Amino acid sequence: MDTLPDRVTCCIAGGGPAGMMLGLLLARAGVETLVLEKHGDFLRDFRGDTIHPSTLQVMHELGLLAAFLARPHSEIRRMQGMIGDEAVEIADFSHLPTVCRFIAMMPQWDFLDFLVAAARRYPCFHLGMGTEVVDLLIEDACVVGVRAESRGKAREFRAELVVGADGRQSIVRERAGLAVTSLGAPIDVLWMRLSKRPSDPQQTLGRVNYGRMLVTLDRGNYWQCAYIIRKDGFAALQALGIESFRNDILRLAPFLGDRVGELAGWDDVKLLTVAVDRLERWWRPGLLCIGDAAHAMSPMGGVGINLAVQDAVAAGNLLAVPLRNGTLTPADLDAVQRRRMFPTRAMQRLQVVMQERVIDRLLGDDRAFHPPWPLRLFRLFPVLQRLPARLIGMGFRPEHVAGS
Repeated sequence: MDTLPDRVTCCIAGGGPAGMMLGLLLARAGVETLVLEKHGDFLRDFRGDTIHPSTLQVMHELGLLAAFLARPHSEIRRMQGMIGDEAVEIADFSHLPTVCRFIAMMPQWDFLDFLVAAARRYPCFHLGMGTEVVDLLIEDACVVGVRAESRGKAREFRAELVVGADGRQSIVRERAGLAVTSLGAPIDVLWMRLSKRPSDPQQTLGRVNYGRMLVTLDRGNYWQCAYIIRKDGFAALQALGIESFRNDILRLAPFLGDRVGELAGWDDVKLLTVAVDRLERWWRPGLLCIGDAAHAMSPMGGVGINLAVQDAVAAGNLLAVPLRNGTLTPADLDAVQRRRMFPTRAMQRLQVVMQERVIDRLLGDDRAFHPPWPLRLFRLFPVLQRLPARLIGMGFRPEHVAGS
């Protein structure tokens, strides 16, 4: 940390997808930028691994796509779900107006490592790993920097702009006193990993039956599994015992029968408390929040990481010039929120409706499930698969790198 500059033009709290993408974009535009990440590395399990077509398009516009796709990954060109015992095609990405018409599955730590390597090519990019932002520096009601800690040592960093990209438990937005509106979420998610066999079926968007829902994400040699439960239902599930939980998984995915015993106990199952919320105002003088710090998303569709990247692109487009020229005003910060508020509201509304009207009604109904008539239409009229592909793959307002 001693080699980091005390003063920069932009200081970004959080080295996730939003923070790292914005750091790259600003450094590329000649803005002195510092990213502070509280962890010493990016090796966090059970994070979003879906790189959607909108994000791949950004990588293409940055001239980084070929190198990015040279890294180990898998590709999903069509999304399929198992509804009861029937396979249903849900999304067909082959018609999207993007360079890559697929979702790339890549561990998030590989994605972040790639962004860091790309950003380090610019001399005005600085990265402080293992450096946690713990407070804001505020003078005359304007944010002028941050206080951070690294290995027990305290330090201050001053900046023309502080960006909170430190996730749904953002210390930045808390210290800034920004009001949060909760939209509610009737579900939580249990994450776990189970080994993968060459004979296993292909990845599906989800398996729904007997009042339960399981998502299996291909991580190469293992499945990253997400088991959907009702909000605050984990304690009741634990009371039934780990063997009961294993049996629930087997009812949904019998092919896992030879390895479900890898879940030796509840320590092998991690709870993600789902929240859907957003800030009423994303900024105050000298500060802007983006990504999960501005709007926590449900894991449905894996869109959170890509919405965060879109925020970063919009912020880079709108703020690079005023930051470089020293002319940044609150109106510039407000422009970022106005640009990104509609796609945020629209996607969160869609997630809440799906959670409340579909998923919540399915959970707990122990009967065998069959595809409802709207999903049967996807089979009869494959053109309908283009709509969910567009919403999942691109969102409501995909951003493009300025000058690309």
